[in-house]
Amino acid sequence: MSVQVEGVTKVYGSQKAVDNIRFEARKGEVVGFLGPNGAGKTTTMKILTGFIPQTSGVARVCGYDVETDSMEARRHIGYLPEHNPLYKEAYVKEYLYFVAGLHKVADKKKRVAEMIERTGLGTEQNKQIGQLSKGYRQRVGLAQAMIHDPEVLILDEPTSGLDPNQLVEIRSLIKDLGKEKTVLFSTHIMQEVQALCDRVLIINRGKIVADDPIEVLRTKLSGGTGITVAFLEPTDKKALEKIPNVVRATLTEKKEWLLTINGDKDARPDVFRFAVANGLTLLEMRQDKVSVESVFHELTR
Repeated sequence: MSVQVEGVTKVYGSQKAVDNIRFEARKGEVVGFLGPNGAGKTTTMKILTGFIPQTSGVARVCGYDVETDSMEARRHIGYLPEHNPLYKEAYVKEYLYFVAGLHKVADKKKRVAEMIERTGLGTEQNKQIGQLSKGYRQRVGLAQAMIHDPEVLILDEPTSGLDPNQLVEIRSLIKDLGKEKTVLFSTHIMQEVQALCDRVLIINRGKIVADDPIEVLRTKLSGGTGITVAFLEPTDKKALEKIPNVVRATLTEKKEWLLTINGDKDARPDVFRFAVANGLTLLEMRQDKVSVESVFHELTR
């Protein structure tokens, strides 16, 4: 097992930032780590990478205890923090040579060239880091995390600041890396989770509230189907939840209602009758699998 977390707790004063969490991550697995702001994601990642100690519990990376054998554990980790710390006065290639030297990479020239190509930094490699856009600085952060070919990659918001084209490239890179390494990454972009992840961990108020493959997670909550519906007029949540076979109704930021359906029932006729009976103008209605976003809202509200 590449990553093992057993009963880890982190306490700040009277507050438990992380509360007795347990999970594992295997080689060849991309694990999405989700949670609201302040839920404990970054704290967990800092514990795994040896930046801060846990109050209790045990965390291991590639079999090495991150507290008692910290240096050996770190040799197997590539880490991109949420706030990407870079030497802005350094040039891109110069910086990557420096990081490769810290990790005692055997053939620095070859490895730096590989990372520049894989992260799409070719046109920017001779620029100062401080002159780069946020998206390119994020690429430099990814390159330094991978320079020593670690077995485990821990990425905190790795696609932050990337434009749509860069997003496609970096997501593809993470997906490829996940075939040969263990990748644990946090994000707030639900489409990214659906596109990349083999498994999802959801943490809320310091506790793990879900640890499942995406399809299993959806099925646990809803039986696997749901309805997205939009009305012209304001609609009452409690009234929607009285529609036959509707388990719950969640209003999205787009002002659409996500209706979680009991089992594999087709509730669209009932929703249509509800609209007619209440004099509502139905703008849109579609049946689809329950989104990761709706699952996230349900588990963390």
